[in-house]
Amino acid sequence: MFSKILIANRGEIALRVIRSARELGIKTVAVFSESDRTSLHAMLADEKICIGPAKAADSYLNIPNLLSAAELTKADAIHPGYGFLAENARFAEICEGAGIAFIGPSPEIIRLMGDKNQARQTMKKAGLPIIPGSDRTIEDLAEAKAIAQKIGFPVIVKAAAGGGGKGMRIARTAAQLEEQFPIAQNEAKAAFGNAALYIERYLPSAHHIEIQVIGDKRGNVLALGERECSVQRKYQKVIEETPSPFVDDRLRKKMIHDVADAAKKIGYQSLGTFEFLVDEKKRYYFMEANTRVQVEHPITEMVYGINLIKAQIKLAAGEKLAFPYELEMRGHAIECRINAEDPESFIPSPGLIDFLVLPGGEGIRVDSAAYGGWQIPPDYDSMVAKVIAFAPTRLTAIKKMQTAL
Repeated sequence: MFSKILIANRGEIALRVIRSARELGIKTVAVFSESDRTSLHAMLADEKICIGPAKAADSYLNIPNLLSAAELTKADAIHPGYGFLAENARFAEICEGAGIAFIGPSPEIIRLMGDKNQARQTMKKAGLPIIPGSDRTIEDLAEAKAIAQKIGFPVIVKAAAGGGGKGMRIARTAAQLEEQFPIAQNEAKAAFGNAALYIERYLPSAHHIEIQVIGDKRGNVLALGERECSVQRKYQKVIEETPSPFVDDRLRKKMIHDVADAAKKIGYQSLGTFEFLVDEKKRYYFMEANTRVQVEHPITEMVYGINLIKAQIKLAAGEKLAFPYELEMRGHAIECRINAEDPESFIPSPGLIDFLVLPGGEGIRVDSAAYGGWQIPPDYDSMVAKVIAFAPTRLTAIKKMQTAL
């Protein structure tokens, strides 16, 4: 087992790793930018080290500074959390080259799934259905129009290297495609340094369903029950729940079986999430795979009674995939993301939290790094807390969540 983990992240996910590592008897190192000097994760870790200015590119995305911090503190592993460098194959390779364990999938898997179109084709070969669309990335509007005419409108254009809703545009006609295609290219280039896009048929009434995957270094892979993530704004999730009120037992069993089989075929390791669109006839289509822990992982933990972060750490240390009891979904869990935003425009609204009392009580969990007197910085993602409600039934979980909110 590791002796010390450096957490290459901030906020609530950094706290989550600190607490999970502490339960395993592992010391932790928090890195922080100058604007995060008074952040909770920096206060609660065993050690802390400043890695640069507020700008993410100069701190949380600064690979040399992160590696230097790990070497200075003699950390033998790095946990990337989610966002920032969590899905950066080059960072995982550099960690391995420096003799520091990367708590996540192999660089090869990260690279394979990082290109969304390549991931779709790989999963198609592994037996998962995909939405009709381009079988390679496209950079030419004429080619996009030809593909759109072939598969039929409406279509959605997506950044091949993307995520978080950036570089994603819907076109219901050829005229709209002409208008939206260059906009999506510019967004993709600005956000990911890569203007390549792919195109697929748009399913307007589909549910966004995802399956949690966990695998060890010995070829053992487990897929867990689904999360419903259809409530979104700007293609970013706001409310998630499990089990999905839309997915029935038959569909659940088939998706779990098919995802576990596909993940095993590609040798998936660590935590990961396979995301799908499920249409009104309950036909499901693979969209993408995220090679990291998801923001919404707590709801899966609640219904299965497990700690996914602890499991992820153990797997990275070479332990066999195993739980002390047979895993079975029990009850219902809902997560609401709390964002420091203007509720009408969704524009980030940073500032000082004068006073804070978090909700609590039976079945309520809050994952947050916020505290009274903390200045929410303007430099990072606007999410400041996740409220999770757990109960035996969906109706009771909804009532608990309404009360907590």
